[in-house]
Amino acid sequence: MAVAMEKPETAGEARQSVPPPPVAPVRRISRSMVVGAILLVWLVLFAVLRGRQTLSLAAADLTDLHRWLNDVNDSVGADRNSNPLFLYFFNEIRLVIDTLVTFVQDLISQPSGDRPVPQIGWLGVVGLVGYVAWAVANWRVALLAVAGFTFLGLQGLWQESMDTLSLTLSAVLVALLFAIPLGVWAGLSERVNRIVTPFLDFMQTMPTMVYLAPLTLFFLIGGASATIATVIYAAPPALRITAHAIRSVPPTTVEAAESMGATRRQSLLKVLLPMSRRTVVMGVNQTIMAALAMVTIAALIDAPGLGKTVVQALQSLDVGTAFNAGLAIVVMAIVLDRVTTAASERAEAARRSGNPLLRWRRHLLVAGGAVAAVLVYLSHTYLWAAEFPGDGGTGSTIAKAADNVTTWAQDHLSGLTNGFRDVITNGLLNPFQTLLTDSPWWLVGAALIGIAVVLGGWRAGITTAVCVGLLVGTGVWSDGMTTLASTVVATVLVMLLGMVFGVWMGRSALVDRLVRPTLDAAQVMPPFVYLVPFLALFGATRFTAIVAAIVYAAPVAIKIIADGVRTVPATTVEAATSTGCSTWQIITKVQLPMARSALTLATNQGLIYVLSMVVVGGLVGAGALGYDVVAGFSQGQLYGKGLAAGLAIVLLGVMFDRITQAAARRTSN
Repeated sequence: MAVAMEKPETAGEARQSVPPPPVAPVRRISRSMVVGAILLVWLVLFAVLRGRQTLSLAAADLTDLHRWLNDVNDSVGADRNSNPLFLYFFNEIRLVIDTLVTFVQDLISQPSGDRPVPQIGWLGVVGLVGYVAWAVANWRVALLAVAGFTFLGLQGLWQESMDTLSLTLSAVLVALLFAIPLGVWAGLSERVNRIVTPFLDFMQTMPTMVYLAPLTLFFLIGGASATIATVIYAAPPALRITAHAIRSVPPTTVEAAESMGATRRQSLLKVLLPMSRRTVVMGVNQTIMAALAMVTIAALIDAPGLGKTVVQALQSLDVGTAFNAGLAIVVMAIVLDRVTTAASERAEAARRSGNPLLRWRRHLLVAGGAVAAVLVYLSHTYLWAAEFPGDGGTGSTIAKAADNVTTWAQDHLSGLTNGFRDVITNGLLNPFQTLLTDSPWWLVGAALIGIAVVLGGWRAGITTAVCVGLLVGTGVWSDGMTTLASTVVATVLVMLLGMVFGVWMGRSALVDRLVRPTLDAAQVMPPFVYLVPFLALFGATRFTAIVAAIVYAAPVAIKIIADGVRTVPATTVEAATSTGCSTWQIITKVQLPMARSALTLATNQGLIYVLSMVVVGGLVGAGALGYDVVAGFSQGQLYGKGLAAGLAIVLLGVMFDRITQAAARRTSN
């Protein structure tokens, strides 16, 4: 019995001692593999269906939507002075803005009344600029401002520069009048912040040129429409940064003020706004830079100023004149940027010290104000102080030198530049553009939706599906795919540059200190300026727009990637180094993977910047949607097509933004 009873135990022990059969590991399918599969299926179907259902449209052809938009434009023009909506709303807004712009122009740029010169001539403007720069910044910035504005006159572009400054100041004044109060409200109320954020995202996603076409429908062309477009484009940075500044004030500080009996109004005026002053001034800086960039592009709708000179020179391929005017835009941008940046630094120093103006500085400011007032009086009274002396010989010399450099480059570097252009064009751009434009529209749409779902999730996929459907409805599908090809190729090259220089800056503090000032200066320049040197090197081709887009978008991508690499914990890098990893392995296996969210964010910003610049490239032969928009401004019968092209650009921007933002969120999680 004992033996019989032991047998089951022995058998059980034997069964327990037998190891379980090995389970084959389940290999996880990565997103990159799914995207690769989608691309492979796309290529196979492209080979079979090439050239079918491509929705191509000739440059002069119009769809029913385009003709309807032309009819709407004509009917609006006919009813502008009889329709109550225009009489009591749009026309009134235009009148108010036009009055403000005319007032500022009469002050500093255009003849005023019976006077052949403005109310304040060049000497008074230079004196005021120097005094304001000294008052809000320091004497070094004041010298820079005086030298910069004097240089504008030496270039022979004083009136054009003052026209640009007038539109910029008018737009910034109106933008800040709305943006700062709304920003404070959004900073105090989470509900308001949730409401305005989608609108701000949408407004900042839209390329600059897209604002112009619909506004001309309601406000006509000219300075008023340019100012309104600039206000819409420039207000979001100030609003967003102001809201961020208010939310960044420590809650304990506000609670301490309230515990001492401060009302909500007193907490706002005595605590929140003073402690967020520096950040708010930074928002003003961003608004001024955005306004200057938009004012120059608004030359397409007949806005006066330097932008008009650049546009006319680009259209006639006059590189020398374009370079001289572009240099003036850069000088003005640098002066305005340095003044407002130094003002934000002084605001922070004043907040910390609690004594913003020492007694000796007050006396000097009073004396400086008196000197500025004397200069204003002289420029108002005497012609020699009102009209800038000289004939602009410096500008002629600069333009001639630019033309000589252009001729030399075309004679001696054409082999190198043409070879580089042909490699990129034939190796990347043409094949990808052929894939997009010669594939059936539904195949391209299905591939885009699939990639959006894989990278960004179902919401991004739904957004992409809506954008694809609306893009088909605009009637400019083929041009949209051409713009998409240029944008994607340029973004790929931007990311390559971004990873090379971003990793280098993120790993070396010395390199960061040397390179970052150049990147900051590059981000100050308006988009128009980037077209000029590459027009000299590559001529009026779509490649010019692509290279300009790369140089325009690279700084922001480089800085984001550098910051992402720098945030990788030093202990992690040291641990990888101690295990024997090489520098290449540390970069590719540790730093870049851990900075994946920064890479995705850099891709998002790179796409938006590239799209904006590729569209502006329509002025120098880039074609596609950019050309459609520009042609819509200059040719009345193509207005509807230009408006549809602007909508297509918005749809591409929204699609890019939603996919990359969703991918960034999934990566960070």
